[in-house]
Amino acid sequence: MNNISVIRNTKHRKLLFSAGLSWMFDAMDVGILSFIIAALTVSWHLTPGQVGLLGSINSIGMVFGAAFAGYFADRYGRKNVLLWTLLIFSAASGLSALAASFTVLCILRFISGVGLGGELPVASTLVSESMPAEERGRAVVLLESFWAAGWILAALISYFVIPQYGWQAAFVIGAVPALYAIYLRRAIDDSPRYEKMKSEVRLTFREKLGLVWSAGNRKTTIMLWILWFTVVLSYYGMFLWLPNMMVLKGFSLIRSFGYVLIMTLAQLPGYFTAAYFIEKFGRKFVLVTYLVCTALSAVWFGYASSEGNLLAAGICLSFFNLGAWGGLYAYSPELYPTRIRTTGVGLATSVGRIGGVIGPLLVGSWVGAGTSISTIFIFFFVAILVGAAGVLFLGKETKGLELQD
Repeated sequence: MNNISVIRNTKHRKLLFSAGLSWMFDAMDVGILSFIIAALTVSWHLTPGQVGLLGSINSIGMVFGAAFAGYFADRYGRKNVLLWTLLIFSAASGLSALAASFTVLCILRFISGVGLGGELPVASTLVSESMPAEERGRAVVLLESFWAAGWILAALISYFVIPQYGWQAAFVIGAVPALYAIYLRRAIDDSPRYEKMKSEVRLTFREKLGLVWSAGNRKTTIMLWILWFTVVLSYYGMFLWLPNMMVLKGFSLIRSFGYVLIMTLAQLPGYFTAAYFIEKFGRKFVLVTYLVCTALSAVWFGYASSEGNLLAAGICLSFFNLGAWGGLYAYSPELYPTRIRTTGVGLATSVGRIGGVIGPLLVGSWVGAGTSISTIFIFFFVAILVGAAGVLFLGKETKGLELQD
């Protein structure tokens, strides 16, 4: 995380690192789930439909969490909502270790998703609002890079802990962020922009929704909803199934965990290159370029048969997909004024999470029906290109511009 040093102000660096650790714990929770699903498929004899449901139930919770947390963060402050969402998802994650049935585990994963879905857009908005214009995009992409650290941590836990101590131990580790929230309460402040406008008349959710879809914001909202839906659909459809995909391609469960760990390591340079390019060439350049390369990598992975090709395609998929995610989180808060910023971003994220529900379910149904892996990844190739086209034709460049108040 030495790249944080490119942020000049010490207070800004502290905020980025503090929010980044909460982001890392989020990613660890999602990442651990993908490996636990692969382990439960073996030990609980889950059907492809159940695997798809377990992967999607988290995203169903995120749909509600993102929408409501966005509104509450505009009303009660970014910091307060960030802390509550962190506590909700970490408590539910820890309790998941006690789940004795598929149904109970699904309920707890839904609750965890509510907290997780709420935290991500609020944290990115808090960092975005607190940074100067010339560092804002880079800072939010670097915040997103903690997601890769969380996935790497999840892969390490899954590789070393699950085979030795069982999947329950991985969920217990997922409860650690609850302790971090105590530190976070004192370590960070609300953004100066929010502090300036919080005394204004508080709008109802209906009024905020009207502003999100007003004539001045409608084109932006359509673009963001398309972008979020296609990116999240493809990400959760591909990455939650990645360990299982490796098993379907003929590798053992433990070996597939090792390969996914190697692929996950490629996420970090993906973020760091995106952080560099986003202030040099702009948000649209990063999003369109990285999404197109993600789409091409998806086709490559789908058709890859040799060990070397699979690893290379998976590494490229991780590199470009997560670099695009960094651009997505940097771009979204820049498109709305302060009084509806987290509402607008939260709603776009919520629409995206609907894609996160559909993606794993689709893959589960297709795998159950015997659809080839190459066909599944062609679908994601097309979906990702739709998102890239939305940014190219409907998006506006925000590089170097001050946020709207």
